[in-house]
Amino acid sequence: MLHVVVLGAGRVGGAMAKDLSPEFRVTVADRSEAALDRMQGAGLATRTADLSSPEAVKAAVADADLVVGAVPGFLGFATAKAVLEAGKPLVDISFFDEDCFELDALAKAQNLTAIVDCGVAPGCHNIILGDLSRQWDRVTSFECLVGGLPVVRTWPYEYKAGFSPIDVIEEYTRPSRYVKDGRIVTFPALSEPELLEFDGLGTLESFNTDGLRSILKTFPQVPDMKEKTLRYPGHIEKMRMLRESGFFSKEKLQVGGVAVSPLDLTTALLFPLWFMEEGDEDFTVMRVTVEGEKAGQPVRKQFNLLDRYDRATKTTSMARTTGYSCTAAVRLLASGGFSRKGINPPEYLGLEPGAWDFIRADLAKHGVIFTESD
Repeated sequence: MLHVVVLGAGRVGGAMAKDLSPEFRVTVADRSEAALDRMQGAGLATRTADLSSPEAVKAAVADADLVVGAVPGFLGFATAKAVLEAGKPLVDISFFDEDCFELDALAKAQNLTAIVDCGVAPGCHNIILGDLSRQWDRVTSFECLVGGLPVVRTWPYEYKAGFSPIDVIEEYTRPSRYVKDGRIVTFPALSEPELLEFDGLGTLESFNTDGLRSILKTFPQVPDMKEKTLRYPGHIEKMRMLRESGFFSKEKLQVGGVAVSPLDLTTALLFPLWFMEEGDEDFTVMRVTVEGEKAGQPVRKQFNLLDRYDRATKTTSMARTTGYSCTAAVRLLASGGFSRKGINPPEYLGLEPGAWDFIRADLAKHGVIFTESD
């Protein structure tokens, strides 16, 4: 039985650890005793580790056959590097800001397979793009609309974070890159708002975020690509107001003789309002539209996902869709269905015949269902 070490016992990391056990021997590592107590209550082995320390990461994974990374984005790159230096294969959902391919030479030198960005988005939409590009002669456009939202809309933000809140703020501050007419163009995050209708949900607003990530490099031949985030109407303006007023700035200010980071203050005030309490219900919505050519004819595919909180297991939809996409990739890797050495963003999985079918089927077993139309 393979030993899988999950780095991070948060909402998503915990869901993944539970899903992988007892199929694998699972150990969960984190520095939070409260989080580890929850894992022990679920019958999982745990170990205390400060995952901000590369040496602690290496010690935590020393006896692992495979590692799953579920740390916040700001720790992701250093954690992935430490795992690879320790000689362990990796499937990661930390969505770090750094260029993942900076670790490619290390992974190849260690003869390791590392799959990164392997959640729902980034993640599944990349795999869909890779799978269709493998089957078609040409992909001409790609668009992903995606969001995770609470079912109950509570003033003032009508939002709660299904994953690390600091990573949400990164989405609102990092410049958004997409491809138009074959060129990478950059816009501010939260720009180009649109109101869109979704069956069963009504009206949501979309806005630019930097979600294309690796496919900007791996699919330069696609002339039009865009990813936008979905929220309840009105959320954009509130976030823009905070951002433009400096509340998301990391530059410290002197306030009453004390150096204060506006972002630290904002997070201290904002995160309790965004925290998902036990039993808070959420949903994840995604629409991926791909167009192209096959055998001289235009082709189009649209994939839709609407997933909801699981009341039986008390698992959030964001943990289900993100976490179970990752655990599906773990099963694919463990079964020998994917073995490419080096750094592998999810679109590389899609280029492997049968990989998307495997992952989609594994998600369906958990009730995470993608519907497909032309």
